[in-house]
Amino acid sequence: MKCALCKNKECRQGKNCTDIATEIDYEPALETMRAAAEVESRYMELTRLEELILFCKKMNFKKVGLAFCIGLSEEARIVHRILARDLEVYSVCCKVGGIDKGDLGLVKIRDPGAHETMCNPLGQARILNAAVTELNIILGLCIGHDILFTEHSDAPVTTLAVKDRVLAHNPLGAVYSRYYRENVFGDASSE
Repeated sequence: MKCALCKNKECRQGKNCTDIATEIDYEPALETMRAAAEVESRYMELTRLEELILFCKKMNFKKVGLAFCIGLSEEARIVHRILARDLEVYSVCCKVGGIDKGDLGLVKIRDPGAHETMCNPLGQARILNAAVTELNIILGLCIGHDILFTEHSDAPVTTLAVKDRVLAHNPLGAVYSRYYRENVFGDASSE
């Protein structure tokens, strides 16, 4: 399938282009699908953060985890406090454990001889698993670290924000920017 290249999107009117996506037992996912549909029905009314809180309420979640990048500590503090109004929140920083990158032979950003703490998505997942969170939220984890965190989390995972240091954590800025499309990506929009 190459739905991103389809210009008609006739699926919106009920056309089925594949049997793979429809021959599914939806029963195990119905509770989540119902909550997601209720949140979606508030289209263009709520921010992603408000949608997250509403989704947690619809799912009757009481305990959530927040796995965040140390570079977004202030944002994490604010999000933690907002979520804590309605939920029991456990937050864990990416540098948890203080393990030196050299211990695992990882590339260092600064002085190769100095201690440089690695990001620890497996440690973040383990801590939130031990807290028995019902949903875990990613806030700005690096690419790859977000994948590892998601893979090792016992609870389902959603992303509140992704890291993009160049574009103020808005990776779609590269898609919306004609400069990036034309000069960096060779105008992928006109293909």
